[in-house]
Amino acid sequence: MNVPVLVINCGSSSIKYALIDSDPEAPRLAGLAERLGSADACLKGKNSTGERFNQPLPNADHTQALSAILERLEGRIPGAIGHRIVHGGEQFTQAALIDDSVVSAIQSTAALAPLHNPANLAGIAATQKVFPELPQVAVFDTAFHQSLPPTAYRYALPESLYAEHGIRRYGFHGTSHAFVSQRAATLSVRGAGGWLTAHLGNGCSTCAVWNNQSKDTSMGLTPLEGLVMGTRSGDVDPGLHAHLHRQLGWSLNQIDDVLNKQSGLLGLSGLTNDMREVEEAAEEGHEGALLALNVFCYRIAKSLAALSCALPTLDGIIFTGGIGENSPIVRRRVIDLLPHFGFALNEESNEAMIRGQEGKLDVENHEGPEVWVIPTDEEGRIAMETRQCVEAQA
Repeated sequence: MNVPVLVINCGSSSIKYALIDSDPEAPRLAGLAERLGSADACLKGKNSTGERFNQPLPNADHTQALSAILERLEGRIPGAIGHRIVHGGEQFTQAALIDDSVVSAIQSTAALAPLHNPANLAGIAATQKVFPELPQVAVFDTAFHQSLPPTAYRYALPESLYAEHGIRRYGFHGTSHAFVSQRAATLSVRGAGGWLTAHLGNGCSTCAVWNNQSKDTSMGLTPLEGLVMGTRSGDVDPGLHAHLHRQLGWSLNQIDDVLNKQSGLLGLSGLTNDMREVEEAAEEGHEGALLALNVFCYRIAKSLAALSCALPTLDGIIFTGGIGENSPIVRRRVIDLLPHFGFALNEESNEAMIRGQEGKLDVENHEGPEVWVIPTDEEGRIAMETRQCVEAQA
């Protein structure tokens, strides 16, 4: 299928889109419709020449926003639509052509991703109105992690909670972990073997990948488990909820809001969830920012060390995501916390790595596990899986 794929990532009040051609050299048309349903709704992005635009869409809903997006595609007609779906439960191990049964399955997992799956379904409904003739494909964040063994995905809870309610670890950021690990298998002389991947952005997760299959990951039933993130706490004592309720009288909704929206880098620093600002404040001696940076890096290293148990051999670590790709400080601190793994970071290469670049950061002639920075391309991965799904159904 050589026609472009329109990738849609739909939130409750936003639509992120990218039109991706089968030719990797073709320019992408990408943008974001945000604040939908409000007077401040707008569509912003860039055209094929890189020129940016900001188009007001007062009170537009998802369908109206998609119509505006269609007008921004410069006459390039997509051949299929690829939807990012956050949670596929256990039903989906790969992308799926959307029909009524797939929609029902996504609805059935809404309780596991109440902030995401309903919005993803709204995006499907809206695109089916605007593009009724095009095949639509669901690409799931969780699908890549369906290769986890029970020892990695089961919680030590009563069997009935798993069997009847699907309470288990699912993992997320699957398209990112899949993309960068397979890219490393292409770039590195080590090929597809044992890779630890660290997707570090406002949301963060780590993954152990063996021969292009996920064997364990840091996120669990929800994207709250695991690492310290921009505003999410990551791992906390499961008894914290009961303690906060008993001691402070907080409701479950209050506790959930604090753990998801007021914690992480923001909670520790007391300043911001933006790692660039945290690093600047830490450099100036701000104690909260320094603590946030130290906890963030320590928890990444701790997670990577634990995940190494899932790999027969370790070929290297891959940093990706906004922080992973752009923060020499974070990369250096994480590697420094793993001295027993035999990494050898080239400081000059680490400092010189700039946004958008990929490369190996080892000292020359180093024979131990490698350190890579590989920019993620979740939209590109979704487009690839969409093409494969449509072609398989042809």
